[in-house]
Amino acid sequence: MKYLEQAASLTEQEENAAVSRDKRIIRTSMVGIGANLLLAGFKAVTGVLSGSIAIVLDAVNNLSDAASSVITIAGTKLAAKHPDKKHPWGYGRIEYLTAMVISLIVLYAGITSLVESVKKILTPVTPDYSVPSLIIVGAAVVVKIVMGRYVKGVGEKVNSDSLINSGTDAMMDSVISAATLGAAIIYLLLGIKLEAFLGGIISIVIIKSGLEMLGGTLSEILGERVSPEKAAAVIEAVTSCPDVIGAYDLVLHDYGPDITNGSVHIEVADTHTAHEIDTIIHDVTARVYEQTGVILTAVSIYAMNTQVPEIVGLRKQVCDIVMKHENILQVHGFYADTDNKTIHFDMVVSFDEDDRLSLFRKALEEVRTAMPDFDVTASLDTDYSLT
Repeated sequence: MKYLEQAASLTEQEENAAVSRDKRIIRTSMVGIGANLLLAGFKAVTGVLSGSIAIVLDAVNNLSDAASSVITIAGTKLAAKHPDKKHPWGYGRIEYLTAMVISLIVLYAGITSLVESVKKILTPVTPDYSVPSLIIVGAAVVVKIVMGRYVKGVGEKVNSDSLINSGTDAMMDSVISAATLGAAIIYLLLGIKLEAFLGGIISIVIIKSGLEMLGGTLSEILGERVSPEKAAAVIEAVTSCPDVIGAYDLVLHDYGPDITNGSVHIEVADTHTAHEIDTIIHDVTARVYEQTGVILTAVSIYAMNTQVPEIVGLRKQVCDIVMKHENILQVHGFYADTDNKTIHFDMVVSFDEDDRLSLFRKALEEVRTAMPDFDVTASLDTDYSLT
């Protein structure tokens, strides 16, 4: 009963944290929409009056930033939908799709502006700058720096790729606006027209940023390896339970920002009763959630033989042979039957090894050579939380 009450309390805490996170994302996006619409309006008027293609393109970029914020809000709302029969793990991954749409908008804006810049290079237009226009562009630089730092900072705190992308884009815009201002000053002082060429450079920078954002988002949608820090935190939480000897085969699944489910194998002494093992599993699940926010949907058991000295010795001998290889990370799931002369264990080989199967076979053969009286078999295992 105590565990169930604790689980209910944790679920309520999780719900409150999610609501708070969504509110921060929406509030930050609203600030971005307002600021970008104001900047776009001022820049569009300034660019048309001065005949500056760079300023006009900068205004278009501000509009795309405002659209990105609208999409971020929509995605946050949709991702907050509760799990249902069709999607029992919820809709959190919609945020990744939102981030992908934003990156596509940035990419489209860059390609469009590049086309316009090339047209202006082929058909030059003489810009007509005024003091007010330069003041507006200068103010835009300051606004974009402040807004970019704010939006990106909030995005990092609440783990929102959409906000991080928007903030990064805003910081890049500040550099672009500064370059536009520099081109205007060069024209006024030296009479050299750099507008169209600057527009082309701006477009290339925007395209590059869009491609990087798109690549990062697609990588998350495909499924990235969990961060070493999170994996280590989960393992630490599991092994902090007094009766757990070791933790292996950790698999974590990402169902959206801060929504992680997973499974793990734990090793316990073979002297525990079924009731004691059940209590251990409850303890592991609760600790992992409390300390990391990860929901363990499955906890499997490896029983370590602690009563037969011969089996304990065999395990140590196998570990000594296998673990001398640098790219073998773990040996676990050890099982020995001294009556039937059989041994089996799992071997985790690092992805850093060029030929994982060859190293696995080599280590297995070394064990077989050292133990000719036993029928030794092993499984090449992958621990998705290790390097």
